[in-house]
Amino acid sequence: MSRKQKRKKRSKKQNGVDKPILFFIIAMAIFGAIMIFDASVYNANQVFNDQFYFLKSQMLWLFIGGIGMYILSRIPYKQTLKISTGFLLFIIITLILVLISGEVTNGSKRWFEIGSLPRVQPAEFAKLATVMYFASWLSKNQYSYKSLEDAFKKGFLKNFLSFLFVLVIVALLIVLEPDLGTALIICSTAFIMFFLSGKDRAHSMASIAVIGVVGIPLGIIAAVLEPYRLSRIQTFLSLLLKGEVADPQGSGYQLQQILIGIGSGGIWGKGFGQSRQRFGYLVENTAFTDSTFAIILEELGLWGGIIIISAWIFFLWRGFKIAKKSPDDKGKFLAVGITIWLTCQAFFNMAANVGLIPLTGIPLPFLTYGGSSTIVTMMALGLLLNISRYTKNA
Repeated sequence: MSRKQKRKKRSKKQNGVDKPILFFIIAMAIFGAIMIFDASVYNANQVFNDQFYFLKSQMLWLFIGGIGMYILSRIPYKQTLKISTGFLLFIIITLILVLISGEVTNGSKRWFEIGSLPRVQPAEFAKLATVMYFASWLSKNQYSYKSLEDAFKKGFLKNFLSFLFVLVIVALLIVLEPDLGTALIICSTAFIMFFLSGKDRAHSMASIAVIGVVGIPLGIIAAVLEPYRLSRIQTFLSLLLKGEVADPQGSGYQLQQILIGIGSGGIWGKGFGQSRQRFGYLVENTAFTDSTFAIILEELGLWGGIIIISAWIFFLWRGFKIAKKSPDDKGKFLAVGITIWLTCQAFFNMAANVGLIPLTGIPLPFLTYGGSSTIVTMMALGLLLNISRYTKNA
């Protein structure tokens, strides 16, 4: 057997999982659990008389998610993608059922609660289901056009509408809960995956044109339909244009408290465990859910924030590297979808916490307390690790 044949044979074998990504997962899971404990101590003592209550729950979610991650890292991703259509249909059914019989919390129907079992949020699993479905769909439907005119003549709109039909069904059901933040993550991820599915500039230009005409107006309409969303946008615009938070005792209260905490943290922070905002100043339980990043900035300062942002930039680079070296289009689109989804989710959350975009309620992976979100994140990363096993040898 020639040296070239031996190299080709070795390249077909599984590699080990991507160790930098695995290290990222372990480090973020440990740090996230520590910060969730730190940010939740006051609330846990007040409500459950147990300062470790939320930490113990988060460790349970990480354990369950870890099992899912391990299983999906071992099963070949091509086998997993075979169930993508059925998985998405199941999630669509659960999204319909949650609107009919889901538990109502703060005016939203987002969760199933069965007896003493933990609550389940189908919209979180919809992120994974849509990424898997579109990874499989786009790998079979890649397009090549000579020009922008050629793209539209050869059925670009028809192809885009087929893609949009599925996406709108999922997004609409989630918006009705209402949960615009999750719908925004799903749509952003799907649109970027579609944009990257073409093989030429004509597809890219046509994608940008149609997404701009269809996606942006729909997003604006969804954002202003609900009064609370409109008030968040008004609060953000006041900060952006006037440099002050509008209605600080009303709709702008949360953002005002977040900025007070971040400002008091400065460059080096107050020190671990020294946050004041976690003592009931932030709305409800957001100190350890939607606003954990603000607590990090308050306690660990600007440098703490830079480290977290750098970690996600590293994840983005590493995820795209896995996608680039994937042996086929299914692996490439699945790796791209998972990487974009989690990175967008992280940066949307962090941007909202520093006043760069309106508050959205989007969770920060690993650093936000929550069962469904943690489990789905770990499962998605299991798939990414699985793809890394098959990446082409350099």
